[in-house]
Amino acid sequence: MELIENLFMGYPNLWGGGVAHSVLILSLVITLGIALGKIKVAGVSLGVTWILFVGIVFGHFNMNLNEHLLHFLKEFGLILFVYSIGLQVGPGFFSAFKKGGFTLNVVAMIVVFTGVVMAIVLHFVTGTPITTMVGILSGAVTNTPGLGAAQQANSDLNGVDAPEIALGYAVAYPLGVIGCILSLLALKYLLRVKTAQEEAEAEQGMGHIQELTVRPVTLEIHNGSVNGKTLREIHPLVKRRFVVSYICRADGDGEIEMAGADTVLHLNDKILVVSTPIDVEAITVFFGKQVDMVWEKPDSKYISRRILITKSELNGKMLSQLKIRQNFGANITRVNRSGVDLVASPGLQLQMGDRVTVVGSELAVSHAEKILGNSLKRLNHPNLIPIFLGIALGCILGSIPFVFPGIPQPVKLGLAGGPLIVSILISRFGPQYKLITYTTMSANLMVREIGISLFLACVGLGAGEGFVDTIIHGGGYVWIAYGAIITVVPLFVAGLIGRYALKLNYYTLIGVLSGATTNPPALAYSNDQTSCDAPSVGYATVYPLTMFLRVLTAQLLILSLA
Repeated sequence: MELIENLFMGYPNLWGGGVAHSVLILSLVITLGIALGKIKVAGVSLGVTWILFVGIVFGHFNMNLNEHLLHFLKEFGLILFVYSIGLQVGPGFFSAFKKGGFTLNVVAMIVVFTGVVMAIVLHFVTGTPITTMVGILSGAVTNTPGLGAAQQANSDLNGVDAPEIALGYAVAYPLGVIGCILSLLALKYLLRVKTAQEEAEAEQGMGHIQELTVRPVTLEIHNGSVNGKTLREIHPLVKRRFVVSYICRADGDGEIEMAGADTVLHLNDKILVVSTPIDVEAITVFFGKQVDMVWEKPDSKYISRRILITKSELNGKMLSQLKIRQNFGANITRVNRSGVDLVASPGLQLQMGDRVTVVGSELAVSHAEKILGNSLKRLNHPNLIPIFLGIALGCILGSIPFVFPGIPQPVKLGLAGGPLIVSILISRFGPQYKLITYTTMSANLMVREIGISLFLACVGLGAGEGFVDTIIHGGGYVWIAYGAIITVVPLFVAGLIGRYALKLNYYTLIGVLSGATTNPPALAYSNDQTSCDAPSVGYATVYPLTMFLRVLTAQLLILSLA
C-alpha cells in the first residue's frame, strides 16, 4: 500500500527522488486520454483533448508532478506541437495569399477578429477576468497554441501561472467542437444550399480555390495563329502556367505522342493540358475548345507514375535544371507538395519529399526515377538538424520584445509564436539554401502528437486542483454559455459574408470556417459531406494564418487588459 501511495501521491524517496512517480502519472494521463479520445458519440470525438480532462481529474485528486517539471514539460510539448505544424504548412503558406487564397484568408480573419471582439465585449459586460475569458476564447475555437501563448504572456506579466486560463479552456472546449459542427450544419439550411450543384462546382475548382488546385483538360486546337508554332513559342503568348503532356495528331491514326518544348502544333490536334482551374478558361479560349478523350489506353506505350524526390542534391533545384524531357524523353506534369498539387512550371523549386507525376515510356520513366531517387528508405531517415536548429531560433525569436502603442507591456511571440514562425520560414525557404527540412508525414505526426499530449497533460494536471470548485461554486457553468457565443456568432457572421458578399462555394466555405476555428473534427465532418477536396483545400489555406493570429491575439488580450 505504501508503494502505491508513493508512486501516485509523489512521496520523494522512492526510485530516485520521484522520477518514477512523475513518469507514471504523465504516462497514465496520456494513455487514458488517448483511449477515451477514440470514443465517438454521433460520429464526433474530442480526440486528444480527453488528455486535458483526464489530467484535470488526476490533478483534482492531488496526483501531480513537481511544479518546475510540470512547467518545463508543458512548454516543451507546446514547442514540439507548433513547430511540427509549421513544418507541414510552411511550403504552401505564402502561396495561400494569392488572389483566391487571399479571399479565403479574409473570411478566416473575420472569424478570428469577431471572436476576439465578442470576448472583449463579454469581459466588460459580465466582469469576467480577461484571463478566464481568453481561456474560454481559446477553448471555444479549439486552439491549443492560443492557450499556451496566453499562459506564457500572463506568466511574463505577473510572474505566476493563471490556472483560470486553463479552466476556461477546458470548460469551453467540448462545446467548441460540437458547436462548430452544428453551426456548419445550420448554415447549410440557412443558405439554402443545393448540394449537387455546389459539389459539381467545387469539383471544377469553383469558389476561390482555382489557384490552389490542379486539373487536366483535353483541348482541340482551332486557333489559326497557333498552327505551325512550337510550345516554346506559344508559352509567352498565353501568359498562363500550364504543361502539355500528350498530343494526338489530327492527321495521324490516333496514336498518342509525348509533348515537349519543341513540339509543333497544328489545327485540330488534341492536347492534354495540366493547369489550375483559374487558368483553364483563358487557355481554352486561346487554343480552341475543350473535348473529351481517353488518353490512358491499355495498349499505350506511355505510362504515368508518381515519383518521390529523395535525393538531397535536388533540394532547391528548379525543375528546368533536371532536363528530364531533354535527357530521357519524359515529362513532369505536376508536383504534389504537402498534399497540394502544383503546376510543373520550369521555375518551380523542388524540395525533398515532393511527389512528381512523370509521364513517358516505361524506359524513360525508369531513367527519370533513378535521377529523382524514389527511395522511401532515404525519406525515412530523420533530418534532425533543421528541427532543433529551428527550435533554438524560434526560442530566440519568441523572446524578443516588441513594443506596441497603448500596450504597457512589450509583446513577445513566446514559445508558441516564435517556433511557429521560424518553422514556416525554414520549411519554405530552407531548400533555397540547401537545408533539408523534409520530414515524413508519420514522423511529423509523431512529433506533433507527443507535443500536444505532453502539453495537454500538464495543463490539465495544473488546473485540476481548483476545477470542481470553480464550476460548482465559482459560476464556471456560465462560461459554457460564453464559449457558445464565441463559437457560434463569428461562424454565422463570416459564413453569411463569405457566401453572399464573396460568393464562396459552400464546401470551400465550411472548410475555411473549420480552419478558422482550427477544428479537425469540423474538417472531418466537412469532408464527410462531399467527395471533393474543397473543404481540405480551404482548411489548409487558412490554417497557418489563423494559427498565428490566434497566438498573437491571445497574448495581446492578456497584456493589454490583464
